Amino acid sequence: MSEVTLEKATDIKAMAKLAESIWLEHWLPKLPAGQTEHMIKKFQSEEAMKHQIAHENYAYFYIKDGEKTVGYTALALRDDHLFLSKLYMIKEFRNQGFGRKAFEKIKTYARANGKDKVVLTVKKTNAPTIAAYKNWGFAITKAIVTDIGEGYVMDDYVMTYAL
Repeated sequence: MSEVTLEKATDIKAMAKLAESIWLEHWLPKLPAGQTEHMIKKFQSEEAMKHQIAHENYAYFYIKDGEKTVGYTALALRDDHLFLSKLYMIKEFRNQGFGRKAFEKIKTYARANGKDKVVLTVKKTNAPTIAAYKNWGFAITKAIVTDIGEGYVMDDYVMTYAL
């Protein structure tokens, strides 16, 4: 593993394509029929990403190991925190420390933007990811259920990391 870096995405169409491939592989077997596709369209399509960037203060980054893309992250600056919206690794790069190294860069980004905490949401049944976040120093701060339309909800924990 060389130095892990975050490279800001400028080609949003390519970023959406990467996100879709990861989400289909990761979530399709774990969610009710149709929900993965609905969530991609609502949150990770090119149109959705462009809206988030233009209107919700999001930035998308490729997670790179040297020249190789190993995943992506989406970060949104909020009034009192940095919202870690997405942190996904391509399947063959999972469980190799890339997420932790990317999180170190995310903390630097938060501090550089005057934030003293990082907040994220995670599916309550996603035990391995919850365990990883706890290992990194996050704490569960509340539980939320969010209606995302078409009869689907996200049943999540909110987790917070104090910088």
